[in-house]
Amino acid sequence: MIVKFSTRAGALTMHGDAAVSLLKALGHSGTVPGAILAADLPAALASLRRALEQQAHAAPPAPPAAAEDAEDEREREPPVSLRMRAVPLIEMIETAIARDSDLMWERG
Repeated sequence: MIVKFSTRAGALTMHGDAAVSLLKALGHSGTVPGAILAADLPAALASLRRALEQQAHAAPPAPPAAAEDAEDEREREPPVSLRMRAVPLIEMIETAIARDSDLMWERG
């Protein structure tokens, strides 16, 4: 699933798993489609930042168990953290707050 976030200022497309995780961190149920009104965005953004901060302090993932897994890991690119995936959404929400715009999302 792909989720498309939008405000009056623009749009952002994100993979569904990351989008739903971020929606839940915003204090929403994670259902798609949905919206957060402009008046509620500052509190939602604060909730998202708290959730990302808590995640940053969580234990890192365990290293691979087998030697062959370790070799495969060296060839793969490192995973993109939810915190990194949140950056464009945070910027979009900050712009929406500044422009008094609602945040909406739907299946893309």
